Amino acid sequence: MAERSAVLFLLDDTYRTGSDTPLMLHRVLGVPLLSWLSYGLTQAGVGRFFLACAPALLPQAKTCFPAGVALTTSSDESPADLLHVFLSTAEETERDLLVVTGAVIYAPTMRRTGAGRASACMVDRLALMDALDETAPIGHFLRRAGEPTTGEDGFFDLTAPEEIPGLASLLIGDQLARLMRSGVEIWDVRNSYVTPGVTVGSGTVLLPGTVLEGQTKVGRGCILGPHTRIIDSELGDGCVVEQSRVEGARLAGNLRVGPFANLRAGTVLEPGAKAGAFVELKNTNVGAGAQIPHLSYLGDAAVGSGANIGCGTVTANFDRVEKHFTVIEEDAFLGCNSTLVAPVNVGKGSYVAAGSVITEDVPPQALAISRAREQIKKEWALKNKRAD
Repeated sequence: MAERSAVLFLLDDTYRTGSDTPLMLHRVLGVPLLSWLSYGLTQAGVGRFFLACAPALLPQAKTCFPAGVALTTSSDESPADLLHVFLSTAEETERDLLVVTGAVIYAPTMRRTGAGRASACMVDRLALMDALDETAPIGHFLRRAGEPTTGEDGFFDLTAPEEIPGLASLLIGDQLARLMRSGVEIWDVRNSYVTPGVTVGSGTVLLPGTVLEGQTKVGRGCILGPHTRIIDSELGDGCVVEQSRVEGARLAGNLRVGPFANLRAGTVLEPGAKAGAFVELKNTNVGAGAQIPHLSYLGDAAVGSGANIGCGTVTANFDRVEKHFTVIEEDAFLGCNSTLVAPVNVGKGSYVAAGSVITEDVPPQALAISRAREQIKKEWALKNKRAD
């Protein structure tokens, strides 16, 4: 099917609203309304956009469109010539064209019967080209020949910033409705949030308090939440992420994260790995089946497959000048409260005794012990008993 086209005029309406920001650049869930509109139209089949706006608005406005769409921009006061070229390069079979001339949101699953007209209309592409050839004012042509859209079509006008919270519920509801129609299970639509650009596979469950943002991609059959925030991350099939924060990370399939884990930028978890309760990872690759069950911090590290990281393990990766790397090879076993002072390497199948501070490489299959020898002073408590 041929991609459809849309023409968007981004108006600088700050003089009217009193706000410092044009209405279409105000944010819902941290995302500009122009992004909500462009992503929504893309899902409806629009693959070509013409954007006209003031030069000062163009840099921010250009970032509001999905990657991969064809975007033509104009910041001239009279964009007619460039618009004519845009229209002429559309598919010959494309006749109906969407033109947005004001602050508008698009929520097609939230249609409202009897809702008023929106600042968007459908026009005949060839007729608009003829009007441009005749140098007729675009506004006059649209008022005369355009077919208005309304809330029954899923288009809703925005006239002031204080209207945004009410319209935000339409946008969020529309986003969640699309997901549910594709097989995603959402326990509480009033307490789940998904921004444009996020994809979620069929069979995935979103528990209350789940927030998915940015370019996050979630596979099939995952369980996310409750109270989980995932930003610009990729999750494979069958991931379970409970009460945790994940940002800039890549999680392969069939693994568990949380509760209360914090996975930061550059973190990679291979299949079957675990980052459990109160675990923080940064720029760390965790191999298949490796376990970090609880209360550990690993930064700038590589953990081999099958390794076990005991409770309270820490990589001391920063010397106040540079960050240093730690390597924990496959099947290594680190006892509780181990501190690895980077750069350091813990060899394959080796053991680190609980409470050790490791400053030198540990050979494969070795046992490393680095702690003071225990001393027992018999009857010390009796001789030093406090007088009450």
